[in-house]
Amino acid sequence: MTLIELMIVIFIVGIMAAVAIPIMRGRIDAAKWSEANRTAGTIRTAVRAFIVENGSDYNYNRLKGKLSKPSLYRELGFSSSDLTGSYFYQKDYKLKDVTADPMSCVVEVNSSHPEGPPGKGTFAADGTWSVN
Repeated sequence: MTLIELMIVIFIVGIMAAVAIPIMRGRIDAAKWSEANRTAGTIRTAVRAFIVENGSDYNYNRLKGKLSKPSLYRELGFSSSDLTGSYFYQKDYKLKDVTADPMSCVVEVNSSHPEGPPGKGTFAADGTWSVN
């Protein structure tokens, strides 16, 4: 093999690496966001069960805000370790738009973890998950 052939092979491998690295980075962030999606779905299910148990007379504005308040996550049936994962802390989850009629709950997620993914995730009232 000549030096020119070796340089061509190295050049081609470099191009392949330049293309593959951003694709892999996106996959890694998507995998990290799947942790938030799972936890946000669990939070939404707990809030919906809480609404069913307490009815429409309860003041659901108390539930809105970050889930870092111990009284709030205990009221919903969580322990502090349930909301802390590999890339998200319990304070990263925020309840918005909690209503009993119609039964609705939106969970927003922003990672403050040093290795967390960039952006903001939203688990909407209709059960859809999106990352901005």
